[in-house]
Amino acid sequence: MSDWNEGYVTEIDYNFGYYSMLNPAFARLPLAMAGLACPRFRTACELGFGQGLSTNLHAAASVTQWFGTDFNPSQAAFAQELAAASGARATLYDEAFADFCTRADLPDFDFIGLHGIWSWVSDENRASIVNFIRRKLRVGGVVYVSYNTLPGWSAFAPMQHLMMQYDDAMGAQGRGLPSRIDDAISFAQKLLGANPGYGRLNPQIGERFKTIMGQNRQYLAHEYFNRTWDPMYFATMAEWLAPAKLRYACSSKYADHLDEANLTPEHRAFLAEVPDATLRDFIMNQSFRTDYWVKGPRVLTEVERADALQDIRIIMTRPRPQDALKMRGALGDITIGGPLYAALLDQLADHKPRSLGELAVALKGLNFKWRMLGEAIMGLVCAGQVSMAQDEEVIKQARGTSDKLNAYLMRKARSQTPITTLSSPVTGSGVHCSRMDQLFLLAVGDGVRTPEALARFAWSILSANGERLTREGAPLETAEANLGALTVQGEKFLKETLPTFEALQISGHRTVDAA
Repeated sequence: MSDWNEGYVTEIDYNFGYYSMLNPAFARLPLAMAGLACPRFRTACELGFGQGLSTNLHAAASVTQWFGTDFNPSQAAFAQELAAASGARATLYDEAFADFCTRADLPDFDFIGLHGIWSWVSDENRASIVNFIRRKLRVGGVVYVSYNTLPGWSAFAPMQHLMMQYDDAMGAQGRGLPSRIDDAISFAQKLLGANPGYGRLNPQIGERFKTIMGQNRQYLAHEYFNRTWDPMYFATMAEWLAPAKLRYACSSKYADHLDEANLTPEHRAFLAEVPDATLRDFIMNQSFRTDYWVKGPRVLTEVERADALQDIRIIMTRPRPQDALKMRGALGDITIGGPLYAALLDQLADHKPRSLGELAVALKGLNFKWRMLGEAIMGLVCAGQVSMAQDEEVIKQARGTSDKLNAYLMRKARSQTPITTLSSPVTGSGVHCSRMDQLFLLAVGDGVRTPEALARFAWSILSANGERLTREGAPLETAEANLGALTVQGEKFLKETLPTFEALQISGHRTVDAA
């Protein structure tokens, strides 16, 4: 194994996942709900950005200046390619943390994000990160960090160790990591099939392996097969971050703020007596934390918190549902609703951004408190109905770079590149967009507005690639069958999807055809 990767998986590039929690603007609502001041995000940094998709989407969709590093050169090259295509203010490097974190030409930051990487790097790299945060995060600045945590990983951690040991002893390096991953999983399953004491005491491990078998090998390589793999307790993380003067603020996951989705009445009563993050992790058997930490948090008065909340803007991001709203928490899927939810959906049905202050005035007859309104908004976000929205001036400034990045990504959709997120200057974030919807957007950018014409456009690309649609697992062989299926999809796209994309200012105009 080469020295530069320090035991981190580099044989398989990281996937093209998008992580909205890395968007600084999404911190405003949970911080306000926690009663803490939120800075204006002028500069931001992501450490270990993978393919750089989140960094580039957030840079292109906002006016925040982004920096970041990922020491895998092929991933950094792709991230730089995206930055060049959009023209956004994103300066990205392929340096190790020890090198990047000591650069003298970096600005101070209002936001520093680390998604997952903390669990997979050495203590030396963690020390470099903490020192970087201590020196470069502005007072009042926010750190987002996600990591594998205990006790949720306690039962499975021995299996991760076993698979790594098996790969070290038996893995044929020439076979490639995906095949070796399959071998290690198969070996672990054979062990469980022999009914060992470990398996009898941990019967849930078998179900975990059923999930693993269906997961992307890119994800598995980075999640389970790094040389360093250290889930840690919340209290241990707090000890690590203390030298950077960070204090825990709140979870970045909106669902975590809604106790009824995660805790039984008995759980809530217990935590009311002992409000401790570690105890909550034990109650929920937490395996992955996504948290905001603040350097010198300023506690807001009730008046200040109301002011902070009423300035937050939101927008409906999908058609109003006909059925009951559902969201997922630790207790499973739960139904949310009531008069406040219904009234909010009525106000937002035109897909135009509105501030919470505007909504509060419009709904004052319902006699609610600010906390109730904030929790309802969080519930709608968790249900996928609404998203945060930026100020009009920011939207206007970000439209150009967002359009350029989207055009570049949609061009890639013609050749099966697995990137299914586009940039919205309205939300300042990424928005899921399937490959087929991207092809339809390209057609709309050419002036196409009928389902039949959308189908012909998409089919011209698919057929040129030798691709076919499938129905019930079987390919549709004839052009007529494919065009018929595409026409049905095109009709739904024009009726339901396109109006939402237009409200989010996601277009198919080809602004970078020369790229």
